Amino acid sequence: MTELADVPIDQASATSLSVNGLRLALVDTSDHAKFETWLRADSRGFHEPEFSAETITHHVTGLADRRTTGVWDDSTLDAATPVATVSSWTVDMTVPGRRTLEALAISSVTVAPTHRRKGIARNLLEGELRTAHQRGIPMAILTVSESTIYGRFGFAPAAFAANLEIDTKRVTWTGPTPDGRVNFITRSQFRNDVAEMHERVRLDSPGQIPAWGLRWDQLAGIADDDKNKGADLRAVRYDDADGHARGLALYRVTENEGDFRGHTLTVLHLSHETDDAYFALWRYLLEMDLVRALKAVHRTVDEPVVWNISDRRAASQSTWDHLWLRILDVRASLEARRYAGEGRCVLRVEDELGFATGTYLLEVDATGTARVTAGFDGDDSASISLPITSLSALYLGGVSASTLSSAGLLAGTSKSVATLDSIFHSARAPWLSISF
Repeated sequence: MTELADVPIDQASATSLSVNGLRLALVDTSDHAKFETWLRADSRGFHEPEFSAETITHHVTGLADRRTTGVWDDSTLDAATPVATVSSWTVDMTVPGRRTLEALAISSVTVAPTHRRKGIARNLLEGELRTAHQRGIPMAILTVSESTIYGRFGFAPAAFAANLEIDTKRVTWTGPTPDGRVNFITRSQFRNDVAEMHERVRLDSPGQIPAWGLRWDQLAGIADDDKNKGADLRAVRYDDADGHARGLALYRVTENEGDFRGHTLTVLHLSHETDDAYFALWRYLLEMDLVRALKAVHRTVDEPVVWNISDRRAASQSTWDHLWLRILDVRASLEARRYAGEGRCVLRVEDELGFATGTYLLEVDATGTARVTAGFDGDDSASISLPITSLSALYLGGVSASTLSSAGLLAGTSKSVATLDSIFHSARAPWLSISF
């Protein structure tokens, strides 16, 4: 993995910000006091409660390996606190074909409301992208709080997530009945087991990335400021007939004060490495006594469980754009993944920031392996013209070329669009089960 934590700041962004009296710099995360100040600015940017000293220590320990950047205004009353933040690190993201590709994960993008409209966010993001590109990292990814910001930097939604709601009083389980059993486990056990299971299964879904210890602590409600939030969490594990752990679920049950038989069960996490585990955990959750409504957050958009209940209309889901992706190196990105079929197409890519602009011949053989020729200057009837945002959206298979063509977001003959539909198709909807 490419190490970026100590790579110098981008000078173009630093110079641009200095015109407005702002200073761009890296944070020495080994300096507890300086890192704490940055962390408090980051939490303020997301309107989070003031961190306790214990939580600060937890974050300092859990996030110290990241590239941590801030912007300071030395003319403010609190000149030691940055007015903007960004954090980044490299990850191996799953791409179609159970393969991985190095990507720059960008997080903690905040700008203080006192310093809006000064070009800070633009300089922070463009600086991170230039740094990644210069170090040969082929793409950047992020999960977003606001969906109107990142398209201007070449990002596009590439993996979607869904919230699922089921009226459990209207349904009965129609799926298989596995031979294993569901057992209660402690939240500490869940935290340890989920980290191991995530690593075992993350190649199954394009868009997944490795998680980190602090994220699992927060999910399980064992991080310092999350302890009270975790008091009502319950964790279960499915062990197969041979006693091997194959699936995990974390949930909470919320009382309905007007009807004690009408509780709401909210599934916060469910992971599995076998079909049996999936069936057993969902059946357990759906048949819970005293529960009328089941809500599952942050699920895949093609959740199979809706096919395992007697009344499909008792289930509804809402989807949103979760993982945003930005290709920086077209050749490296396209050659890293595997494709659903054989095909050939010329991609004429436009990139306002200049990283990916060019003409590329994409040739996929019968094994789904791609070869990309950059700077292709021949004529080809199977040609597509598209901005980098559209190519980034297509990359994981979360949207079809036909859909983007109908939306006016790429241009080409019907044959060339059909070729992209065929080869970029992913049998499994891309999905990222965590946020960052």
